[in-house]
Amino acid sequence: MISMLTLEPNKYQPQVKMGRVLVVEDEELIRETIALTLSDEGFDVLTAADGSSVLELTNADRCSGTGGKSEIAQLDAIVLDLMLPYVNGLDLCRLLRYEGYMVPILILSAKSSETDRVVGLEVGADDYLTKPFGMRELVARVRSLLRRSTRYPLPQTPSVLKFKEVTLYPTECRVMVRGEEINLSPKEFRILELFMSHPRRVWSRDQLIERVWGYDFMGDSKTVDVHIRWLREKLEVDPSRPEYLLTVRGFGYRMG
Repeated sequence: MISMLTLEPNKYQPQVKMGRVLVVEDEELIRETIALTLSDEGFDVLTAADGSSVLELTNADRCSGTGGKSEIAQLDAIVLDLMLPYVNGLDLCRLLRYEGYMVPILILSAKSSETDRVVGLEVGADDYLTKPFGMRELVARVRSLLRRSTRYPLPQTPSVLKFKEVTLYPTECRVMVRGEEINLSPKEFRILELFMSHPRRVWSRDQLIERVWGYDFMGDSKTVDVHIRWLREKLEVDPSRPEYLLTVRGFGYRMG
């Protein structure tokens, strides 16, 4: 879980908060040292020990009912280690950008080659700092990110998505079909929301897995087919002759 650090205020520093920073680092000593240093400099600090904790926040955003004011959307910067358990830093950075989060990201890594730095920047990071590093330099780089950044708010989640006789309420996690509410699992809801947000766009199995299950999914891609079948049973008048979730042979699925 990501949690707010409880730190004593530094009496030698101004009490004006400089910004909210998330530190994602699996080594506890490094994580706590960075958090304490940034807190002493006036930053509001949150921490996470692995990438999957951050992914949980992105998943929770869709059904939080916060109207776009998610935990991640309210961050001013992320300090992100590359070598993380479960979901590595590069994949996490790539996913955050893919989902539309524009929060500035500073990558920390023991890899110092030009190729490693270029890869980190190309997947969406704003800066790259190699280990070992000095805390004064890290603070300076975080401040620089905040000075350079322009906050791009996430697109507002529409209050209602409608396609023919299907109505989906994103912030309420409710779906109505022909005037009656139906029960969907979280995965079914996210698949349907994705389809209804992009009607008639064709989605491959791999694209659906990346958007709904995440990059670290290790199962069979045919799980997509299973969930589509379950959705058809709940949406369609005749699941064997669907009018909503259509198969595009050789490519994937689309809505309508």
